[in-house]
Amino acid sequence: APAGSFDALRAAVENGADAVYLGGKSYSARASAANFSSEELQRALDYCHVRGVRVYVTVNTLLREDELQGAVAYLGDLHRWGADAVIVQDLGLIGRARREVPDLELHGSTQMTIHNPLDLKLIERLGIKRVVLARELGIGAIREIHDRTPVELEVFVHGALCICYSGQCLMSSLIGGRSGNRGQCAQPCRQPYIVEGLEVPGEYVLSPKDLSLISHLGILRDAGVTSLKIEGRLKSPDYVGVVVRTYRAALDGREYQADEL
Repeated sequence: APAGSFDALRAAVENGADAVYLGGKSYSARASAANFSSEELQRALDYCHVRGVRVYVTVNTLLREDELQGAVAYLGDLHRWGADAVIVQDLGLIGRARREVPDLELHGSTQMTIHNPLDLKLIERLGIKRVVLARELGIGAIREIHDRTPVELEVFVHGALCICYSGQCLMSSLIGGRSGNRGQCAQPCRQPYIVEGLEVPGEYVLSPKDLSLISHLGILRDAGVTSLKIEGRLKSPDYVGVVVRTYRAALDGREYQADEL
């Protein structure tokens, strides 16, 4: 479940999440979220671990050469503080982490655009335990990937979608100089546009409807999915609480109200 702030983290945990993902003040793909200082992050780890909830920290932006050393040092801190895993995108950082923080569990971010079994062969060699698959994959592709790799598979099941391929959007960079791969996406696909020479249903032609797979959880389980991910580090604690509570009920086989989503 997403935790863009401590209040959202608390809402996720209290409503049944068994893992949360959050970012620090640097190297996070959601720079505009409240995020967590070093002290807040350690407090968040304690809060979750006392309650049996895992914490995955996002260090999932692309890094410049002059940022690598600081990012590796940050990974060392996260390991000492007890982060259960770190979600990464940058191949250089992964290489450094394997040499310098070898016991730290790494998860491949959806920003890596992992979308076929051959991609997973590289992931295996890099020592990554889990990968968050590209959001564009259908169930057949997910099943084929699972059949050909021991790497754990995590998929997004709820929340906002991008019109561009996961991790491959340069629109915000080109329009406004704010890179989505550096955590600063301005979300230009959410803006209204005038389309000439084509009939379209409204102005928001680049903004997809949100994802909601709550009625397909059994299919995902049968396909070999290990973990379900909810999008929303920019969403309110109320949103996080309702979505986590509803998916928790569905996973546990209890009655739930889909219209609350």
